[in-house]
Amino acid sequence: MKPDEPHGHSHDHHPHHTHAHAHGHSHDHPHDHSHLSEQEVRVRALQSLLTAKGYIDPEAIDRIVQTYETDVGPRNGARVVAKAWSEPAFADWLARDATAAIASLGYHGRQGEHMVALFNQPGQHNVVVCTLCSCYPWPVLGLPPVWYKSAPYRSRVVMDPRSVLADFGLVLPDTTEVRVWDSTAEVRYLVIPERPAGTQAWDQAALASLVTRDSMIGTGLARPAHTMAKPSGARA
Repeated sequence: MKPDEPHGHSHDHHPHHTHAHAHGHSHDHPHDHSHLSEQEVRVRALQSLLTAKGYIDPEAIDRIVQTYETDVGPRNGARVVAKAWSEPAFADWLARDATAAIASLGYHGRQGEHMVALFNQPGQHNVVVCTLCSCYPWPVLGLPPVWYKSAPYRSRVVMDPRSVLADFGLVLPDTTEVRVWDSTAEVRYLVIPERPAGTQAWDQAALASLVTRDSMIGTGLARPAHTMAKPSGARA
């Protein structure tokens, strides 16, 4: 299944390396990445002031941010993926109208208004970036990781996605087409990784445990079934 490609078009630079960029972005925030934004400067100044006065613990804040980056937010996306793996009708809906399908599970709001689901399949792998800033689907993935916002990732994954994926430990066959999708203020993407083999009898809760944040960005794959304990919900 492939979603429509709103706000963008494909450029064939290599037989197995395709860019699906949305040129003419309409981001409503500054794009000077060599310096902190005005808001970031104000936040850091306030944090320093409150820390100095003993009102907040920076380590506690870091732990909270880490939780939302890697735990709470990605769990929502994992449930979406697991449902798509388990229910063909939901997968079809997700491919046609990801915003509505995701909202039906209660995941909606700021940064998730216009969603597109990208289904990985044999011979095609999708990876997401925001080349201008850090547009990211908060309702399903939580806060963006630091590396997603970094200039090296934003530039290199467009020019040489295979080497970037290799940096994440993901080496794909030469025959696999890599498609790079550029998020914008108008559209955000959720990668639906391929379902691991050996999970036909797994229930959705067990399947969700295989879905990682990186697999929903495209810099990783879902965990293999053998890496997890046999789920209690599996049928004999």
